[in-house]
Amino acid sequence: MSSVQSPTPLLASSPHPLKLYFYRMQAADISDVLAIENDVYPFPWTRGNFLDSINSGYETWILRNGAGVLNGYFLLMPAVDDAHLLNITVHRDLQGYGIGMLLLNKAKAITLDRKLNALLLEVRPSNTRAEKIYERYGFTRVGVRKGYYPAPNNQREDAIVMKLDL
Repeated sequence: MSSVQSPTPLLASSPHPLKLYFYRMQAADISDVLAIENDVYPFPWTRGNFLDSINSGYETWILRNGAGVLNGYFLLMPAVDDAHLLNITVHRDLQGYGIGMLLLNKAKAITLDRKLNALLLEVRPSNTRAEKIYERYGFTRVGVRKGYYPAPNNQREDAIVMKLDL
């Protein structure tokens, strides 16, 4: 798979109607990634988490517009029979414009290219918006991981495990 792909047209309703380009995430991208990660999540990944994923050879992809602005990213860990979507994030100001679907489509395409059977992910029960997006995309609930996510006041939040059979 090439590191740069042809432009993907953004939905006409976007506030930034520039063409979008997928690139493999590199260490040099992590500052931009962390700016979005730290803005969107109360318990964000660290620079080390992203570097470890890149160095492990996972499918780490970013989506930039024609002006070079980072719109979103995802990290996908291929396994024997399936792929695990570790992180997928859209810039807060660009949510609701179809960028998440572009990211999911790319993750699904990679999973299919690798001839894997399914795409798995975890989502917080408190993130009902994301859960609904995944359900509309075709993911189904397959389980719960107890105490998976950090939560406020040194608590833990469960994770809903979802699967998309391919």
